Amino acid sequence: MFDEYQINGLFDEMFEKPGTPRPHYARLHQRVCDLGMTALQHRSKMADVCFRNQGVTFTVYKDALGVEKIFPFDLMPRIIPAEEWETIEKGLIQRLTALNLFCHDIYHQQHILRERIMDPQLVYNARMFRRQMLGINVPRGIYVTICGTDLIRDQHGEYLVLEDNCRTPSGVSYVLENRAIMKRVFPSVFQAAHVRPIEDYPHNLLRCLKFLAPHDQADPCIVVLTPGMHNSAYYEHSFLARQMGLELVEGRDLLVDDNYVYMRTTAGMRRVDVIYRRIDDDFIDPLCFRPDSLLGVAGLMNAYRMGRVALANAVGVGVADDKAIYPYVPEMIRLYLKQEPILKNVQTYICARPDECAYVLEHLHELVVKSTNEAGGYGMLMGHQASQAEREEFAVKIKADPRNFIAQPVIELSQHPSMIGESIEGRRIDLRPYILCGQNISVMPGGLTRVALKRGSLVVNSSQGGGSKDTWVLEAQTS
Repeated sequence: MFDEYQINGLFDEMFEKPGTPRPHYARLHQRVCDLGMTALQHRSKMADVCFRNQGVTFTVYKDALGVEKIFPFDLMPRIIPAEEWETIEKGLIQRLTALNLFCHDIYHQQHILRERIMDPQLVYNARMFRRQMLGINVPRGIYVTICGTDLIRDQHGEYLVLEDNCRTPSGVSYVLENRAIMKRVFPSVFQAAHVRPIEDYPHNLLRCLKFLAPHDQADPCIVVLTPGMHNSAYYEHSFLARQMGLELVEGRDLLVDDNYVYMRTTAGMRRVDVIYRRIDDDFIDPLCFRPDSLLGVAGLMNAYRMGRVALANAVGVGVADDKAIYPYVPEMIRLYLKQEPILKNVQTYICARPDECAYVLEHLHELVVKSTNEAGGYGMLMGHQASQAEREEFAVKIKADPRNFIAQPVIELSQHPSMIGESIEGRRIDLRPYILCGQNISVMPGGLTRVALKRGSLVVNSSQGGGSKDTWVLEAQTS
């Protein structure tokens, strides 16, 4: 089955060299070979039917052929050995600790600006910087309760942080659903591999939300706030609310009275203590942000400022998501934690700096250019694959608004065997682990491995034709 599998000089997750699987993949490799392609395809179809029957979907707004999509699932799981995961976990905990301290600092004393570590204009001109949050103390000092940090692996096998998602990171429901499917499809291999469980994520998330509740309440009222069923991640909103046993509400289900938030119920008004919000800052309160928003709750920000309701994640954390702020995370770790970063960043050129902007414009043919606030693979130029006309068009955009762009060298992402039609071929992957911050910081063992299903593509986003894999983190072997 792997006779024609090609590595092509990339770092391959399964194979050390052609025909030789890495030790932690040996059992899976043998099982796949024993099954054969016909049996694998049958299992793949079973998985697709399960996803379809359970309504595991996402929405692509810009697809003219239809918006509701079954999330593409690749049957070949990614495996991470325990010692490798230990380093990733420590690096992610370090990183989220620093990001929370940065958010507090930037809305309070601003040491990082006063010490000239970061250009103040990068912060003040960030689209997600919220002046309304200046001087506001958030519950427990936690700005980012849920973070999804995107990791890639370069051609040498080193893990690098591509970006942090601190606002409303999505995708964790697919991680949980992928695992449920894999247990049915590869039960014997899964059990023999000693894979660390992930099913406690909803419980851990609920515990973090309870920790945010004002006044140390034993049984706080917590709700999940969604924009509604037409949102691209609505499946996840309803899934997580169901798993945690919480009410799924829209803005019209809530109201603010005397600076307290209440939920309309059939038994009357019920006070709300914590809101896990899946609505962007711009839409959360029409009295404070966009006045035309019908998704949020009028007066919510006043209740939030007065400490009478907690929000996860906090308003204003998008400043830490900004791709022009991302290059400074290593400096945040050094400043706030007095430590060296465990996980490295990808080299990044900030177009707001004139010298770096000039370099980017001269080397567009060998760089990846990204808009600082876009997501989902949009607003991006793959310079080495773009035409001359496309590069020239992007150069005009950069010159017009340099603050809105950063650039990075092309990283040859690691590849992983994936089922493509009737064969197994290598496809590029990344990893989005999910980090929770409550009384302590914990990392889900694994996360969402996204795979670029198009040959040669480096874009793994589902909206751009990507899929996902189950991620197996192995338990540490005891002597």
